[in-house]
Amino acid sequence: MGLSDREIKSIKGNYAKDQFLNDGSGLYLRVHPSGNKEWRYRYKTNGKTRWLDLGIYPSISLAEARLKAHEAKASLRIGDDPTEIKIQAIKSKANELAKQNARITTQELFNRWITLDIAKRKDNGAEVIRCFEKDVLPVIGALPAEDVTKAHIGLIIDNCLTRGSDRMAKVVTSLIRQMFRFAQDRDIVPVDPTATIRKHKIGKPDKERERVLSETEIKELAKKIEEAKLNEATKLAIWIALGTGCRIGELIKAKWKDIDIDAKTWFITSENSKNGNPITVNLSNFVLSKLQELKRKQPVSEWVYPNRENLNHLNTKTITKQIGDRQIDEGGKLKNRSKDTTALTLKGGKWTPHDLRRSCATLMTALGVLPDIADRCLNHMEQNKLRRIYMQHSYTQEKKDAWDLLGERLELLTNLEAINVVKLQKRV
Repeated sequence: MGLSDREIKSIKGNYAKDQFLNDGSGLYLRVHPSGNKEWRYRYKTNGKTRWLDLGIYPSISLAEARLKAHEAKASLRIGDDPTEIKIQAIKSKANELAKQNARITTQELFNRWITLDIAKRKDNGAEVIRCFEKDVLPVIGALPAEDVTKAHIGLIIDNCLTRGSDRMAKVVTSLIRQMFRFAQDRDIVPVDPTATIRKHKIGKPDKERERVLSETEIKELAKKIEEAKLNEATKLAIWIALGTGCRIGELIKAKWKDIDIDAKTWFITSENSKNGNPITVNLSNFVLSKLQELKRKQPVSEWVYPNRENLNHLNTKTITKQIGDRQIDEGGKLKNRSKDTTALTLKGGKWTPHDLRRSCATLMTALGVLPDIADRCLNHMEQNKLRRIYMQHSYTQEKKDAWDLLGERLELLTNLEAINVVKLQKRV
C-alpha cells in the first residue's frame, strides 16, 4: 500500500542501524538512527543494483519523492541510467557556477594582478597603480574582464593621445597587455584584447635619445655650474654621475656603508641597481675627491643623499628637477622654481642627468676604452645569452683602468685654473 505522510512524521528513529522503509515501485525512505530521513530509489542496470539519492525529508515531500522516482523509472525505460544523468547535471551546474565565478570585473582582475605580480616590484607597484587609476579603470574597471574588447583599449589609448601623452599611451597599452596575459595564464579570460595592437603604431615614433656632452660642453659646464646657484650636493652629484656612469637614482639611494674610501670602491646593490644586477664601481681620484667633499658638507647620515628629515634618501627626482629648472627657455619661468632658468643651458641643447651616463661611456671610448668594457662599466646586461653563460671573466682590472682614465680626463676638463686642455689622445 505504501507509506503515508502521517506514518513518516511519526517515525523517530532510535534504531540500532539504518532502516529502509519501502513505499513501493523502488522508492524507499532511509531512516538513520538519529531520526534523519532521506529518499532513495532502488533500481537495476546492467545486472547491478544501484541507489539514487532523491533528497532529504521533509525538504522533499512524499509526493515529490514519488514524482522523482517516476522520472527515474522513465529514464530507465529509454536506456538512460538516472544516476549518471544526475552526475552530469551536477557537473554541468558546477561548470556553470565556475564560469560565472570566472566573470570577475576588470577591477577585481587588476587587484589580483597587483597583489600576486606587480607588488613585487621595487616601488610596490605604485606607478602602475597610478597609471591604471588615471587612465584605465575609469573606462573598463566595472566591465567583466572577459568582455573587454580591442575597442575599449582603443578608447583608453585615444584618451592618452588626445592630451598629447604619446609615451603614456604606449606605457598603458603595455601594462594592460601584461595584466590580460596574467589573466589568460589563469583561464580568467579566453583572449587578450591587446593581442593585435602594435605599440610602434601608437602615436608618434619614439625618438631614441642621443644627447652626449662634448668635451667643450663639459668645460663650459664646469664654469656654469659654479654660477647656477645649485645646492652643493647637486653640483657634486653631476660630477660623480659623469665620472662613474651611474644612474642618478643609484647615487641618491646609496648608503655610506656601501662606499669604501680606503679601497676606493662603491658597491651598488641589486636593490638599488635599476636592472637588478649589483656592480662594484672603482672610484677614480676625481670621483673619490667629490665623494669626500660631499661627506664633509652633508649632515651625518647613513644615506649619501639624505632627505630633510634624515630618515630616508632624497627623492630620486629632486636632482633631475633642479637641473631641468635651470634649462628653461626665456619666458618659461615657473612658480616656486629657480629664477636662473638658463644657468645650465649648454650649446648642444638641453641635457639631463641620464645624458651624463651616455657621455661617460662616449668619453671612455674616445679615450681608447673598448666599447665592451665601457658597457660593463655602465652595468649593461649582456644581450647574448650564450656569452652571458660562457664568458664569466669579471674584467675588474679593465673596468678600473677605464674609470681611472676617465677620471684623469675629467680632472683636466673641469680645472677652471687651467688655461688650455691638451687635445684628447687615445691611450694605446
